Amino acid sequence: MLAFIIWVIVLAVSIKLFASVSGSLSLTKPNLGSLIFYYSLLVSSYIGSLLIALDIDHYYMINKLHHDVYRYIGFGAVSFVMVFLPLSMLLVSRLAGFDAKKEFNDYLKKPVENTFSQKNEFYLLFLGLSLISMLAVAYTLLKTNQVPIFSLLKGNFSELGLQRIEAARNFHGNVYIRNIFAIALTPLLSLIAYVYAVKTRHLKWIFLFFALFACAVAISVYDLSKSPIFFYIIMYIFVRLYVGKLVLTWNKIIGYTLSGAVVIVGMYVFIQGVKDLESFFSYSSGPIGRIILAQISPTYLHLDLFGNSIPFLNGRSLPSIVIGWFDLEQVRSARLVMANAFPNRIDDGTGGVLNTLFIAEAYANFGYLGIILGTMYVGVLVQLIYIIFIRLPKNPVFLCLFIYFSINIPRTLVGGFTDFLFNPIWIFITCLFAGILLFIRFRLDLFAYFSRKKAAGNER
Repeated sequence: MLAFIIWVIVLAVSIKLFASVSGSLSLTKPNLGSLIFYYSLLVSSYIGSLLIALDIDHYYMINKLHHDVYRYIGFGAVSFVMVFLPLSMLLVSRLAGFDAKKEFNDYLKKPVENTFSQKNEFYLLFLGLSLISMLAVAYTLLKTNQVPIFSLLKGNFSELGLQRIEAARNFHGNVYIRNIFAIALTPLLSLIAYVYAVKTRHLKWIFLFFALFACAVAISVYDLSKSPIFFYIIMYIFVRLYVGKLVLTWNKIIGYTLSGAVVIVGMYVFIQGVKDLESFFSYSSGPIGRIILAQISPTYLHLDLFGNSIPFLNGRSLPSIVIGWFDLEQVRSARLVMANAFPNRIDDGTGGVLNTLFIAEAYANFGYLGIILGTMYVGVLVQLIYIIFIRLPKNPVFLCLFIYFSINIPRTLVGGFTDFLFNPIWIFITCLFAGILLFIRFRLDLFAYFSRKKAAGNER
């Protein structure tokens, strides 16, 4: 009963704080802060934490705990994040003079700048990048021995689960080409092309958008993973909302939710061969258990193992670019937890990593100090990103980068901590588009300068 009272109080405080730092927790006006609250914390972490603290979770991962005391320690750690993550974000807002509600609403109403509409330089650069991206998608499919989506379309349902693991774990091509140019870049390029197509109504942008959209959908579903296609659809909804082509209503939200639920049920039935409907709809198994318990349970395993069965990593799971200076080999805590909790999955090749809330990896490295400092660091970084994008010009590139980070930061919060220290994909994408915009701007300024000199010479 005490855990439930604490849960309600913490949730109420967290709602107030997140509403203050994001500008809106309304589902009809989604943003980076509201996605973090609803997806990363409330649904993926805090509901499950209450069930675990009350010892009514009945979840197979929690059965691997060696010490029941970590049910309560884990609940306390997640409660800490629920309050101190938005508190850190609030501190940044106060220091930056950021009025989240006013500036976010102004951003929604602000028209999208039609940058470079009369010039071909940006389109030619964008077209070249798009061709590279689409070729990377084709390369990914060709270097995957058995593409699960093709088997599904052919009606071969018997080995889809094994093919998914094979596609994810045994890719025979260059992973950087796949991860950066195919998986990360293609969806982002399709969103930018959509904004230009809407703003300019030029056929070249419309055709390019449809080509990129098809490739983005293909790379999101090729291995039958459930989350990539849903997050891509959410990004697409965001971009339509932020350019003024969509107004979210509760009827639309309910419709989208029901449609997504039907698709998820279908994927579980056909891909994973689920036949036991009773366990399928149980809160501790099937898609419901996957949503509210699977993501947070490894946090408890981290707390239980590190410092007890496994020594603290003391920074060994930090980015390789950092620990390489100290001649250390990178070790991901999520992999160690998988090997400890489910060694049979490691032996048969079906086990990967047990990703979870970011504080788990911070704890695995630096103990409880890692949880405290890691939470504050992530809060400061996230709010800085939010404020910067809100205050940048609302052109197609910055808008779609804003949406990209608004979707991927909440996903990373339940994926690990070190990605917030050094994320090569985020850095590459940011530098790439910033470089393109700066190059085009420099070319335009240079052209204007010489035009003025020529005009001055003619006047003489």
